[in-house]
Amino acid sequence: MGLADDAKNKAEELKGRGKEAAGSVAGDDDLKAEGKSDQASANIKEKAADAADAVKGKIDDVKDKLTGR
Repeated sequence: MGLADDAKNKAEELKGRGKEAAGSVAGDDDLKAEGKSDQASANIKEKAADAADAVKGKIDDVKDKLTGR
């Protein structure tokens, strides 16, 4: 995962936390739920990118073994 993607996901998570907090303070359940949704979305993107990085690493390991590196 690139640094830009990490930053975007962290920003989305922080935005979600802000919405959730604002919704709690204002008593706005819709805003609170939207904030939780934003956080969940950011976490899913982060986990998917981590999994993709792990798979890429394993593929690179296999390539290295096949080429004798």
